[in-house]
Amino acid sequence: MSLLDLKWCSDCVAMSTRPRLNFSEEGLCSACQWSQAKKRVDWGSREKELMELLDQHRSSGKFDVLVPVSGGKDGSYVAYQLKHKYGMNPLCVTVNPHLPLEIGIKNLRNFAESGFDLVTCSPRYDAMRLLNTIGLEKKGFPYYGWLIAIHTAVLRLAENFGIDLIFYGEDGEVEYGGDASSANIAVYGPEYMEKIYLEGGYDLVMREAKLSEADRFWFSFPKIARDGSLKVTHWSYFEAWDSYRNYLVAKEHCGLEEGLVSGDGTFTNFAQNDQALYALHAFLMFLKYGFGRANQDACIEIRRGAMSRQQALELVRLYDGLFPIQNLDVYCDYYQLSPEQFRKILCKWTNSDLFDWPDVGWEPIRKFEIS
Repeated sequence: MSLLDLKWCSDCVAMSTRPRLNFSEEGLCSACQWSQAKKRVDWGSREKELMELLDQHRSSGKFDVLVPVSGGKDGSYVAYQLKHKYGMNPLCVTVNPHLPLEIGIKNLRNFAESGFDLVTCSPRYDAMRLLNTIGLEKKGFPYYGWLIAIHTAVLRLAENFGIDLIFYGEDGEVEYGGDASSANIAVYGPEYMEKIYLEGGYDLVMREAKLSEADRFWFSFPKIARDGSLKVTHWSYFEAWDSYRNYLVAKEHCGLEEGLVSGDGTFTNFAQNDQALYALHAFLMFLKYGFGRANQDACIEIRRGAMSRQQALELVRLYDGLFPIQNLDVYCDYYQLSPEQFRKILCKWTNSDLFDWPDVGWEPIRKFEIS
């Protein structure tokens, strides 16, 4: 995409380089279009649909729904609503990330201690690190192995516990900009996971890894995931998604604590606090597409009416695209790369239409100005 083709949403600051993003004739991005459309959704009808679904799976004396959580705001909110508002008995599961942050570990413990059954899954360390490394090199996705596992391992656990209903949080493709064709579809499966969340790279990364059958277990989709036996859905289909509301509920009822300072590359301190690799993921997103974590957070704040576009522009210019330099040695040690090898990978994934790399330093030189 040339610089002449760049555009930003007329309402938020979403950038046209975002995959599958589209704009209306009025210049609204697909996420802002959905934000307006949500006001016309019959949420009462959707709640009835939710209750019918829950009643179909409600059981006595056993777990009847599975909820993936990290200790953060969104999974905690979903689990809390299912248990305390709708009377379900959720089994919560987490796939332990690599390079966890202390605040993330504490929040996960606080969540469990607030009254939830929690199963933790730790796939073989070397297998996940290999998949993460291949994901970094082949997809520019530094925690690709963990991203696979939060889908495949969750489905495996549902199968093993005999649970056939799974609730994830939001459909990010709809809420944050992309193809909104799934906005009115309640249930989805592995095909959607592979195409959207794994960005079409699952087969490539797994083929490159050459894992043994034992090592592949937590990273492979179980058969029942493809035959329709499992019902996988997003909470955002049934209730208007509001990540800040989720944060307030999780803070009050599930022990969620904020970071002492804002997250790397952004101005917020209450989200994505589970692992150090997220900051690298956000930086690579910036290199590939020209927008990073601060941009995404600002768009959310604008859509919920908490920030003006001018305020968002100032924050994005200040925070977006900052390399988490304090983690450089940690990243190099984890991926078993020299700083030179690591830098080469970052350069490989840098969009040359948007950036130049300096001779020294770890932050690219922008060729564009957000407007």
